[in-house]
Amino acid sequence: MSKSPQYDPEHLHKPVDTEIPTPEHIVEAERCGFQCHAKAAKVHFDELFPGIIAAVTVAAAATFLSEHYGAPTMLFALLLGMAFRFLSEGGKAIAGIQFASKTILRIGVALLGMRITLEQILSLGAGPMAVVVLSVMLTILFGLGLSKIMGRGKRFGVLTGGSVGICGASAALAISAILPKDEYSERNTIFTVISVTALSTLAMILYPVIVDQFGFDHEAAGIFLGGTIHDVAQVVGAGYSVSDETGDTATFIKLLRVAMLVPAVFSLSLIFHTRNKQEGNAAGGVLLPPFIIFFILLVGINSSGVTPEPLRQFIVDTSRWCLVTAIAALGMKTSLKALFDVGWKPVSIIVAETVFLAVLVLGAIYWMA
Repeated sequence: MSKSPQYDPEHLHKPVDTEIPTPEHIVEAERCGFQCHAKAAKVHFDELFPGIIAAVTVAAAATFLSEHYGAPTMLFALLLGMAFRFLSEGGKAIAGIQFASKTILRIGVALLGMRITLEQILSLGAGPMAVVVLSVMLTILFGLGLSKIMGRGKRFGVLTGGSVGICGASAALAISAILPKDEYSERNTIFTVISVTALSTLAMILYPVIVDQFGFDHEAAGIFLGGTIHDVAQVVGAGYSVSDETGDTATFIKLLRVAMLVPAVFSLSLIFHTRNKQEGNAAGGVLLPPFIIFFILLVGINSSGVTPEPLRQFIVDTSRWCLVTAIAALGMKTSLKALFDVGWKPVSIIVAETVFLAVLVLGAIYWMA
């Protein structure tokens, strides 16, 4: 039989540390805490630096090639990034490449808000605005329905329909950032970016011929080019190849499509947040991503006109660099074999969405006339 614990009177008299910390102790503790945070930040920076500098280097090379040979910067960034895929398969660059493909991507999308103003949007009038809004909505719905019919799922349809309907690669990156993730997410995103970039370049060449064949005036030609070509750079190239007036109109229409990124991503955030919450998916925990909130704020700031032009241009350039860097990082994470395994159905879906959008805008132009 075990003995019960004995009463120890000396236990009551053991000293207890009740010393009140002096100001010197507090300062020392705070200094130590700051040093610990600084060391942790340095370790994290050292971990990310190799991958980030690799992505930035590829982005710089892509920009140089684009400026000297005229091809889209995004396409060069993707292809060069794919050539350096081995960096994401092992070594010190993995963490930085992952950071560039996600965090830097979101920063770039947020800074896109400094490219548009409410005044530019309202100056277009009700007709072109209605055409853009309806064409974006119907293209997303068309992509959603077609993707479901062809067995590719709702998320792929939303991703491709949004990128075709809104603003190409930038929209694809923004929408992919709020869609729930699965094993095919990154492959679908990179496929969509490659496809819309290639189709946008093709449209830049063919669509000016189409508007000439239809005999459109400058305004109608600008509405068609700005309302159908996927990426901003290709819209500018196609528009100003026709005339200055066409280029101005096309650019404004394209900016309105870019502005549709806000309500589109906001609506998709609500939809997928509710869906994920019902399914118990942790990916839907954030109702509206912070980068979209900053996007909206920057649109408001840019619309107010308080930002000095050099600062605004710096932010726009920073956004472009962030997006190109993110594309380069995504390219590094992309397997060509995985892209080839996608099959013909995704290609046919995104081509069909492009044709649908062109026919829709053509019909709207004739209806307004």
